[in-house]
Parts: sequence; C-alpha cells; structure tokens
Amino acid sequence: MRTILLSIKPEYCDRIFAGTKKFEFRKHLAQDDVCKIVIYSTAPEKKVLGEVEVKGTITMKKTPLWEHTKGFAGISREKYRQYFEKCAEAHAYVLGETKLYDTPLTLDAYGITQAPQSFVYLD
Repeated sequence: MRTILLSIKPEYCDRIFAGTKKFEFRKHLAQDDVCKIVIYSTAPEKKVLGEVEVKGTITMKKTPLWEHTKGFAGISREKYRQYFEKCAEAHAYVLGETKLYDTPLTLDAYGITQAPQSFVYLD
C-alpha cells in the first residue's frame, strides 16, 4: 500500500476535512494500491494541509458512480459531468479518517518542487 500526494482545489479540501466529501473523483487511479492521500491545496493556498485515509476505490460508468456517491460527492452534478465528459468510466477514492496538520507544509518538505498535475507517490 502506498501514499500519494494529490493536488486538490481549496473548496474541495475544505469539504474533505469537514467530512462532507467522502469521495475523491479521478479520471485515472494510481496503479499501485493507495492507503493514504496527502492533500495539497492548490492556488491560492499552495500548501499541504493534511492527509486522509483511503478505504478503497470505485470504478463504474459515470451515471452509476454518481448515483452511488452523490450523497457525499462534495461536488455538483454539473461539475461532475463536466469533469468526466470525455470518459467512458469514472473512478473515485473512498475517503476515511482525516488528519488536518497543525501547520500547513510546503511541497519542499516532501522534496517536490512543483505541484503534480495528477499525483505523485511519496513512499
């Protein structure tokens, strides 16, 4: 099991730590099994805010995945559809317990110089 760092928009970071977003949607999942996601909040924050446990993954056609996750999607149906517009399948990390860091970290703390477009393995 691996740990990855994901770049996530600030509004979605807030929802993850508030517990209202229990699924992190992605066009592609990491090839290796993931047990933890370290959350990098993109501009304007540009900080690593904390981490979240990964309880599993889901891969389905777009509409069934939305129906399965919409109660805790943390994203509007419209934005969900826009994001997966050209995809045959949709993927989601199932999120568990969160840990918000007392002091946000920079990417430098992980030896990373630029925010990843998708993700980067940390271990």
